[in-house]
Amino acid sequence: MTRFRSTLTVMTSALILGAGTFAAAAGAEDQDGFESLFNGKDLTGWFGATDGYAVEDGILYCIEGSGGKLYTEEEYDNFVFRFEFKLSPGANNGIGLRTPTEGDPAFSAMEIQILDNTAEKYSNLAPYQYHGSIYGVVPAKRGFLRPVGEWNEQEISCVGNTVRVVLNGETIVDADIAEASKDGTLDKRDHPGLKRPTGYLALLGHGDRVDFRNLKIKRVDVTNP
Repeated sequence: MTRFRSTLTVMTSALILGAGTFAAAAGAEDQDGFESLFNGKDLTGWFGATDGYAVEDGILYCIEGSGGKLYTEEEYDNFVFRFEFKLSPGANNGIGLRTPTEGDPAFSAMEIQILDNTAEKYSNLAPYQYHGSIYGVVPAKRGFLRPVGEWNEQEISCVGNTVRVVLNGETIVDADIAEASKDGTLDKRDHPGLKRPTGYLALLGHGDRVDFRNLKIKRVDVTNP
């Protein structure tokens, strides 16, 4: 009987510990100070085109034939955003930085391209339209995407006028947006969003299946970076 009580106590303690660990993982910052933007279960913490995205097996994905602008609940000014993504063949998506809820984020904010660079239909794009580029403003280095269907890791830093994109460990964009646009942007269009100091982070689906997971963000204090 004593042995039974002891075993039960151990099992109960394990369950309590497990529940506490899960709660901490779902709501707390990690050891590097990054906060999860996605709970792995539903779209809590996001608003906008919630009918254009779905959640399955811990993955947030843009529904094929749908998509739209999906915004974080909070706004961010200076931050580091880390996430993993997986492309389907010919996929096109984007990440909006400091995004308002009105207008095209490629111009009213900044859009970081999420794109299958290997697709034949994209073979004649302008350099600033390929994966990782700040659309219309700064082209990204190419050749660092993993094959379609494999997971990629990406980090986007947006601090003041500096935007840096690291893809699978390689820095593909490191730009001062004020400097890059001082003589006009590469696409010769007006990009007032380059001057926005804050806004939402957004997924910008264009009707193609793109999977996301492990979306995390850390605010950066520019007075004490």
